[in-house]
Amino acid sequence: MAKAKIPTKFQLSAGGVVFRRTDEGGVEVALIATTAPDGSRRWGLPKGLVERGEAMEAAALREIQEETGLTGRVLERIDVVEYWYRWQEAEGPVRYHKKVYFYLVEATGGDVADHDWEVETVRWFPIEEAIATATYEGEQRVLRQAAEMLSGARAGGG
Repeated sequence: MAKAKIPTKFQLSAGGVVFRRTDEGGVEVALIATTAPDGSRRWGLPKGLVERGEAMEAAALREIQEETGLTGRVLERIDVVEYWYRWQEAEGPVRYHKKVYFYLVEATGGDVADHDWEVETVRWFPIEEAIATATYEGEQRVLRQAAEMLSGARAGGG
């Protein structure tokens, strides 16, 4: 008997590295904490699905505001993270192919206490600590690229 084929769906998401400069000249970034199905805490970057007809940068800013309570302005695109995962839907297992476009976003206002229900907590981290804290390697890479951009190593690039 042939094995049932698992359907594949594509998801397009956008998010960002939201940063602020400290009085001491450092850089802090906002990370969100969510709870994994196994009960562990995952730290990551705010991101979410791009709605039909929505511009990528607008989706990133919307998702950032929903998940962190912060507003900001996009400076430039950092990178694209691409991965696959499986999810149990009502009709059975589905394999997802996901692309997430991440942007460098300067915080302009808001309050991390105003995050939505999907997020357990939001915290500001010095950027090097954020790199070490982020759960996923792809997001650690994006944070390293953001750190380079903010240090001037890639000024004007992108």
